[in-house]
Amino acid sequence: MAAGVAGGGGGSNDFQWCFSQVKGAIDEDVAEADIISTVEFNYSGDLLATGDKGGRVVIFQREPENKSRPHSRGEYNVYSTFQSHEPEFDYLKSLEIEEKINKIRWLPQQNAAHFLLSTNDKTIKLWKISERDKRAEGYNLKDEDGRLRDPFRITALRVPILKPMDLMVEASPRRIFANAHTYHINSISVNSDHETYLSADDLRINLWHLEITDRSFNIVDIKPANMEELTEVITAAEFHPHHCNVFVYSSSKGTIRLCDMRSSALCDRHSKFFEEPEDPSSRSFFSEIISSISDVKFSHSGRYMMTRDYLSVKVWDLNMENRPVETYQVHEYLRSKLCSLYENDCIFDKFECCWNGSDSAIMTGSYNNFFRMFDRNTRRDITLEASRESSKPRAILKPRKVCTGGKRKKDEISVDSLDFNKKILHTAWHPAENIIAVAATNNLYIFQDKIN
Repeated sequence: MAAGVAGGGGGSNDFQWCFSQVKGAIDEDVAEADIISTVEFNYSGDLLATGDKGGRVVIFQREPENKSRPHSRGEYNVYSTFQSHEPEFDYLKSLEIEEKINKIRWLPQQNAAHFLLSTNDKTIKLWKISERDKRAEGYNLKDEDGRLRDPFRITALRVPILKPMDLMVEASPRRIFANAHTYHINSISVNSDHETYLSADDLRINLWHLEITDRSFNIVDIKPANMEELTEVITAAEFHPHHCNVFVYSSSKGTIRLCDMRSSALCDRHSKFFEEPEDPSSRSFFSEIISSISDVKFSHSGRYMMTRDYLSVKVWDLNMENRPVETYQVHEYLRSKLCSLYENDCIFDKFECCWNGSDSAIMTGSYNNFFRMFDRNTRRDITLEASRESSKPRAILKPRKVCTGGKRKKDEISVDSLDFNKKILHTAWHPAENIIAVAATNNLYIFQDKIN
């Protein structure tokens, strides 16, 4: 698999990204319910799921490659759409529970059906997505239209037969895991044992068994006895991809704790504590807000983990706790704009990050529908834009540059003209190929590397 993130000069492993597809309406006024809130490829990369603020899950399936159209390398088309969560009301607390899908996580495929977990703020559901292309006909006790037959009129026994029918994709909720979180769920993560998963809210992390819905084990609890003493909250949590006893969680203070479930049932005492010492010279009023970690992801190899804070992405070696091994600036030009970003609440945006299949490149989002890629081998980076202007089939994405002051060059965009309402918070990278999915408000863009 190619490792470079962008074309233009240099090694032979460089490639260019080109437009493949865009999903979603073009309307200027976007309905709140249509805003995409999570994007996730399954383990094979053949299915791509999105969740939105309206509680819907849309699954796209990759079409088989068409010999007659060699350039249409497996496009993604809608496979199934279903309403995962409905708005609810907590009568005890007089709180509305919104239907927005916070996270989707696929389970490894065991049989013909696919399973995924989806969660809103309070309730996690296990969904089964299965296909039906045959139906039974010739029942003894009921007619073809489903009405019961008079038993006295049945004079002969029939053997029901299976008849082919149009393919139907059904989504059915198999398990509902509810009433375990007092605060809003921000993460779910399936364990490598494929039997258990964790769910994290602001102050607690629970461990569930996929077959058991009426109880979960509380494995982390950072709630102080007196809530006035609260200094930090949990922002993200994830299981290690290979060791079923290890998980990490990140905090609003910019620290990451690695816990080992073998050491004790309640993992309040961490095994490792990752923190980068702060440079006192760069301290400001916003330091604590921008150091809050919005996402943490293990590399596929399990050797590294990546964290995203407001201005940067950091890669940590699990064997080194005192500082990250790599730091990439996502949009350093916004440091001078933190005051206005605080006033319009953008400083609290939670950007996610993702690895490519070989852990050699990473991707995360920014404003103005820009997203950033960093090549870990060459240390090169690129800024690309998800927009309908470059949405002609196989159109090559041109690198974008932000001008931070001085004289603006022709192709550059000035910091002051960035649109902070257009933000890319959610992205996903195909587990084995250079195909990426980028959520821009209510549109899902799919890009792939250009084949010559």
